[in-house]
Amino acid sequence: MILVYNISLYCYHLLIGVLAPFNSKARFWIKGRNGIFEKLAANFSSSDEVVWFHCASLGEFEQGRPLIEKYKDQNPTIKILLTFFSPSGYEVRKNYELADCVCYLPRDTKVNAKKLLDIVNPKTVFFVKYEFWAHYILEVKRRGVPLYLVSGVFRQDHIFFQWYGRFFKNLLFNFSFLFLQNRESEKLLNQAGIEKCMVTGDTRFDRVTDTAKSVITIPKMVAFKGNYSLLIAGSTWADDEKVLIQYINQSENELKFVIAPHEIKEENLKRIESQLSLTSIRFSKAKNEDMEHASVLIIDNIGMLSSLYQYGDIAYIGGAFGSNVHNVLEASVFGMPVLFGPNYHKFKEAVDLIQIGGAFAIDSFTSLEERMKFLLGDPYVMKIASEVSRSFVAQGKGATEKILAYINKAS
Repeated sequence: MILVYNISLYCYHLLIGVLAPFNSKARFWIKGRNGIFEKLAANFSSSDEVVWFHCASLGEFEQGRPLIEKYKDQNPTIKILLTFFSPSGYEVRKNYELADCVCYLPRDTKVNAKKLLDIVNPKTVFFVKYEFWAHYILEVKRRGVPLYLVSGVFRQDHIFFQWYGRFFKNLLFNFSFLFLQNRESEKLLNQAGIEKCMVTGDTRFDRVTDTAKSVITIPKMVAFKGNYSLLIAGSTWADDEKVLIQYINQSENELKFVIAPHEIKEENLKRIESQLSLTSIRFSKAKNEDMEHASVLIIDNIGMLSSLYQYGDIAYIGGAFGSNVHNVLEASVFGMPVLFGPNYHKFKEAVDLIQIGGAFAIDSFTSLEERMKFLLGDPYVMKIASEVSRSFVAQGKGATEKILAYINKAS
């Protein structure tokens, strides 16, 4: 099976190379991996005490971030290596201040795994949520270095639990311990014979709670909102915007809108503007005195969204008309109902919020209109949904402390 695994990775790398001339992410993926080992050697020496955190992308980084920060706080002399698989994580967090070195994960080969570990010689390794690179896992295990999975989620349809997935299931036995988000994951692992696991919860609850305490004041938002109710649509894609803009253009409520698209390229911003019939303005071009007359504010920057949510009354989270709903907790922590598209079932927090009445799924303009009437038509309904959303996040906190308590006891 290791031969099949290696051939599959080779084909994957070959495909990225073919796509690189036409795809910016593929180009970043290849270019970013040039000179990694020289970078590692320049940042770490044999006398350093290094802890290695690996994340697939930006979402996993936000999941691992509370653990990185609290671990560093408890162990101020350690050095931190932070690696990413995806450009969407590395390019945004390549200057993360708590890491002594941020880089791409070198391709998963036996040679690369040995080389990275020879240079870095980590005392502990953390993989976040979905990362299972065989050569790195096996080499870490061979050297007797503690290896932990953080905020893991497993489902029955994952390859680990299929008749053809024994190779990947066996990789899980090489982890020193797996910290899980839910009981379903624990049950599946136990049935597979994996006992070194426990439910600690989702560290993103800790992250959004910390973020909410440190949001920045945005004077333009104060001027824009005024005395209106405000719907903030975050991380939207074209399919989300198609439904949202139809609703915005027909809206007769005392309501204003913020659209923070996932893609802020000029052509995408112009597309959104061209479809709006209400007065819109871009954040970068707006002055406080302009805000009173605009109905739609378009966010044309990255990094502001988590602070924007503090001004919202209702949130719409993009991505679920595609395959992945974005971070619903980032809005829920501020205590407001959350809306998103139909493809949310793989995300426990979205499923749980719907079940308790803090979130609502839509699949069309009609369903969006119905949900908005339901929320805006009765102040009591709005109040209850908002409080449910806030309480959900508050009750989910604590995963980071549980993980650290176990690690400190084990070390």
